[in-house]
Amino acid sequence: MRSRTVGGGTGRRAGWGRRDAPVGAGGERGSAALEFAMVLPILLIVTLGLVQAGLFVRDQLVLVEAARAGAREASVTADDGAVRAAVGRTAGVLADGDLSVEVTRSGQQGQPVSVRVAYADQVVIPVVGWLFPASVDLSASATLRQEYR
Repeated sequence: MRSRTVGGGTGRRAGWGRRDAPVGAGGERGSAALEFAMVLPILLIVTLGLVQAGLFVRDQLVLVEAARAGAREASVTADDGAVRAAVGRTAGVLADGDLSVEVTRSGQQGQPVSVRVAYADQVVIPVVGWLFPASVDLSASATLRQEYR
């Protein structure tokens, strides 16, 4: 028995021949790589900007913990030098030269003592330095009750 082709064609399925290929298919061959190369710098800058913002947030959290440690120390001792040392130990990742500590006491035992810590944070990633100000001022404070006599 002989096989017959429908429509009298050559036996190929419709749409599979070379003549049926979409127009311009050969010209789109490297377009994905080109588009990726065009988007990559923007994606890299956005990613590095997010990393720098994350570093600012990390420094703010370190500052909050340093203020708490300073307030804990200030609540049990009258020595402001010990308070500054406690803040310095806790804020070890921050530059000591840009760190300022202010202790405010009101009265005696049972009265509040406040510790305010301020820090001028710098941009660490130079590629995205133009996205942020030259210096970002961070601060944190904590208040506890004085326990010493």
